[in-house]
Amino acid sequence: MPDIHIKREHALGLAEARKIAFKWAEMAEEKFDMECAYEEGKTEDLVSFTRSGVNGELKVTKDLFLLDARLGFLLGAFKEKIEGEIVKNLDTLLAKKPAAKKAAPKKKA
Repeated sequence: MPDIHIKREHALGLAEARKIAFKWAEMAEEKFDMECAYEEGKTEDLVSFTRSGVNGELKVTKDLFLLDARLGFLLGAFKEKIEGEIVKNLDTLLAKKPAAKKAAPKKKA
């Protein structure tokens, strides 16, 4: 089964990243007819998504988006197109954030 693996680092913090992930889930439901379930955690959120022929997860942390999807046999033929659309949508949402927020200094633990 073909897999899609997308990793995007960011400096938004969990609260802002959570907003983007929620928008991504809404977009996936509307545009791709996905069923999405959003689980908030203390240090990591998880968006599980599924529809006929595809299922996966988007993990969201204070500094990372990590998407893993598994495609069924029929959709495997369209892997590049599907991956390109996911990348475009996620990158578009990330680009909407002002650069000033990304430049905030990180606190040391």
